[in-house]
Amino acid sequence: MKRFFDSNALWLSMLIGALGYKLFLPLAPILPWLIFFMLFFTFCKINPLDLRLHKWHWVVLAVQLLFSFASYAGLMYFTGDKVLAQGILMCFIMPTATAAPIIAGKMGGSIQNLTTFTLLSNFATAIIVPATFPLINPAANMTFFPAFLLILSRVAPLLLGPFFSAWLLRIAYQRWTKKEFVLSRAAAQIPFYLWVASIVVLSAVVTNTTILNFQSQIANILILLVLSFFACLLQFGLGKLIGYYLPAPSKGRDYQDVLINPAAAPKTMEGVSSITAGQAFGQKNTSLGVWMANTYLDPMASLGAAAYIIWQNVFNSVQLFVAAHKK
Repeated sequence: MKRFFDSNALWLSMLIGALGYKLFLPLAPILPWLIFFMLFFTFCKINPLDLRLHKWHWVVLAVQLLFSFASYAGLMYFTGDKVLAQGILMCFIMPTATAAPIIAGKMGGSIQNLTTFTLLSNFATAIIVPATFPLINPAANMTFFPAFLLILSRVAPLLLGPFFSAWLLRIAYQRWTKKEFVLSRAAAQIPFYLWVASIVVLSAVVTNTTILNFQSQIANILILLVLSFFACLLQFGLGKLIGYYLPAPSKGRDYQDVLINPAAAPKTMEGVSSITAGQAFGQKNTSLGVWMANTYLDPMASLGAAAYIIWQNVFNSVQLFVAAHKK
């Protein structure tokens, strides 16, 4: 039963959230808390001293930015439709999801290396978006520094709060017990189930947004569904290729440690990096993307991020299913 749930949890949570959106929509205010504790338990798995920047981090970030603005320019040139162009821009420019290390860990990726990239990606977005979005949508009347601080205020607490809380817990435990801090196997599974709960709530929010805009934007919704599907496949695929050809070592106790990461299957550094970089490029912080689109672009562009939520969770569901049945 547990194996079935772990393999199918993401698409089931999306379905439950979508069908029961009226029931789960009032729970939207607890999403930040779900994410906070999800990251807290994830960061408890790693020693912050093991976090390192590697070559694939910079390559993935550069390719992400290249596709972000190339896709926007291409769609504006060929269609002239700013909703479509901005919607697909959001599919690429959204930073890595805070839950990406959880999914990567379930498949045998490097939690340390993906945590490093998640921090890099989200803080890079806080700089890049205020610097470029005024050119894309001058009507937003956005200036760099206030926008930078506003985006940072949404990113930093949910990343740095759990990060430093987990680090302080590690230090306090080791000083008090004189033993190395190791998260138990049961506690190591908590972030995944918190992520499943957050998907239910997020699916309810997205369903409500889509229904509200369905009649007036049905054509754009359908086109964005198709384009975001290909954007999703492209980013996961490119990330896996970059990770495979630019493998990076992963240090720390939870590298291929069955106590922390029981689903780990790859035995080579190339296999681990391929999974890790694939999640880094493909799994997006969609809640931040929806907010950025609503705040700084045409609000209808948020439908691109909303469509991406569906595909990335379908893709992750397939990956988890395959990983579970390889063992």
